[in-house]
Amino acid sequence: MTSNKTVMFPLFILMVLAGCGGSGGGSGSPGPPVVGPPVIGNNVLTITVNGSLCSDNPSYLNEPCVSVTICSPGSTNCQTIDDILLDTGSYGLRIFNQAVTVPLTQVTSGSGLLAECVQFGDGSSMWGPVQMANVILGNEPAVQIPIHVVDQGFGTPSTLCTSPNSRPDTSPFEANYNGILGVGPFAQDSGQYFSCSGAASGSPCTATTPNAKVINPVAALPVGGDNNGVIVQLPSVPADGAGSASGSLILGIGTQTNNTVPSGVTAYGVDQVAEFTTIFNSTQYASFIDTGSNGLFFPSPSATQLPSCPTPNTVWFCPPAANGFSASATNTGASGSPSGIVNFLIGNADNLFNTSNLVFGELGGKAVNIFDWGLPFFFGRSVFVGIDGTSSSLGTGPYWAY
Repeated sequence: MTSNKTVMFPLFILMVLAGCGGSGGGSGSPGPPVVGPPVIGNNVLTITVNGSLCSDNPSYLNEPCVSVTICSPGSTNCQTIDDILLDTGSYGLRIFNQAVTVPLTQVTSGSGLLAECVQFGDGSSMWGPVQMANVILGNEPAVQIPIHVVDQGFGTPSTLCTSPNSRPDTSPFEANYNGILGVGPFAQDSGQYFSCSGAASGSPCTATTPNAKVINPVAALPVGGDNNGVIVQLPSVPADGAGSASGSLILGIGTQTNNTVPSGVTAYGVDQVAEFTTIFNSTQYASFIDTGSNGLFFPSPSATQLPSCPTPNTVWFCPPAANGFSASATNTGASGSPSGIVNFLIGNADNLFNTSNLVFGELGGKAVNIFDWGLPFFFGRSVFVGIDGTSSSLGTGPYWAY
């Protein structure tokens, strides 16, 4: 099964693919975990891909998880929540109400209570109130920001977040995680907001444009601190995969000794919807770099070179060549420069799924008219995400860099 999460923004669709592709349920034991070099600092969060931080709910292949601490506003009443999907393709913190044990403060909109609806490309959706929380990333200072609490029983959900227009995710078990930490290259999300007359189920809700939108927690860190972006560092993965992997999410770019920019890193500016351009198979595609996508997703160059797998894994590629499908693509910044070539390899997904591993650097699948550099792109790289309007030695955000 695959759950192709696609966050819908006004006039634009940003793909955030995540889900179960095969089960990693082959015979034998999973390979040993791969571990990246340790990074020390108050601005560091551990990432585990199908590791200990992903253990609260059913896991899917290539699931990157972090933990986040939330507190009642202005208090020391806090809880740390694991199994939070790390997502460079969205903005803000979303947590299922079932995972929240501390009281939060409801955000209002006019005389009503603010709620949000987010739709995904696999037909699922998230609905619930916007509430204030103190959010702590690593050992950074707490930031008081609006977050999205996913709760289908709040008010009357928008028709966009109900059947038949979507399939609501109502629990962590359904979604396979407790929440989403969106640390993409913008400060605010662009979801669809509503003002509800009450919190009780059935209370009327109408569309609204709020003053307080859900905020990227990194962008909310103190100015002059680590608020200009993040670095995702994950180790390389063996050709046949690994049982788990671990690395680091480092907050800030060039703000501390642990997040300096090495020589040879190139920044690729993005447009207002966080896209740059990828040329693959002589075709130009809108493109983005996304930890929330569990594979590389792009149009196949041909059914002979890169066919789909047999049912039930038809979303994935199963190249016939014994050593997989080797390819390259050219990424170009949204302004038309710079440009750089990326070489990549797509393995046979059925063969990968027949191992007992859960983490794969060669996993790829079908997309239409877009090129999604998902989690496999991050293995063996340091990937920089520069937030809009902030600066570093790589330039002024928004940008991706590697």
